[in-house]
Amino acid sequence: MKIELRKKFQFEAAHFLPNLPESHKCRRLHGHSFTCELMVAGECDPKLGWLMDYAEISSLFKPIWEELDHRYLNEISGLENPTSEHIAVWVWRKLKPMMPLLAEVRVAETCTAECVYRGE
Repeated sequence: MKIELRKKFQFEAAHFLPNLPESHKCRRLHGHSFTCELMVAGECDPKLGWLMDYAEISSLFKPIWEELDHRYLNEISGLENPTSEHIAVWVWRKLKPMMPLLAEVRVAETCTAECVYRGE
């Protein structure tokens, strides 16, 4: 059976969006309580009864989370313009080689604004 699993993580970070006009509020330094939700998809293992261990998802994401949490995102290589879109793609590129079942990365900077990336 085809299954999708989702695991959500939270990180706190500061950023500004340098390519916006000076008058835009997001051009100023500010922070968010970001969430990053990972979705893996595939066939459920009939013997184990699951697609992937949630603990494995957490373990694979932990080094990425450590790069993001309580950081100034603009200082991270590849996130010089740290929009939600760029963060989602950045996470995908770091995680996909280690997590072949990765099918989607969601990044939310508020409870009402999120970005979804489903790969290249």
